[in-house]
Amino acid sequence: MPCVPGKELGVRKALLTTSCTHALEMTALLLDLKPGDEVVIPSFAFVSAANAFVLHGARPVFADVRSDTLNLDEKQVAGLITANTRAIVLVHYAGVGCELDPIMEIARRRNLAVIEDNAHGLFGKYLGKYLGTFGCLATPSFHETKNFTCGEGGAPLINED
Repeated sequence: MPCVPGKELGVRKALLTTSCTHALEMTALLLDLKPGDEVVIPSFAFVSAANAFVLHGARPVFADVRSDTLNLDEKQVAGLITANTRAIVLVHYAGVGCELDPIMEIARRRNLAVIEDNAHGLFGKYLGKYLGTFGCLATPSFHETKNFTCGEGGAPLINED
């Protein structure tokens, strides 16, 4: 039986793109980001993680990463949020999930979108739940250097209407 990420992960919809970069760019379009909007993003990530939002006028607000996981430091997120913040972008680095509970709570309280750049973490889990299923949008990668490959490709995963 073929693996279909949307069905396997239980997300509402999985689309296919030519790359994870394009999937991230689609998240910026789906969130209708505009000049002046801010996106909190880890300071250690592939350039596409920030460029996807900068291309649409959003301003990246860089958060330090944890030295033990190289993921976004969840303790810094709340202090970086302003009235212009629209989203928090997570990068599950090397298949290790970010500390999602505190980040999701901050996003819920502030009514912010969470985007999971899950290029390295397809089928990885956080507390028994698949990475890429916590935020409203997620983006796995199928590049030749990733966990699951078809040479290239990505997929915006849509978890909310």
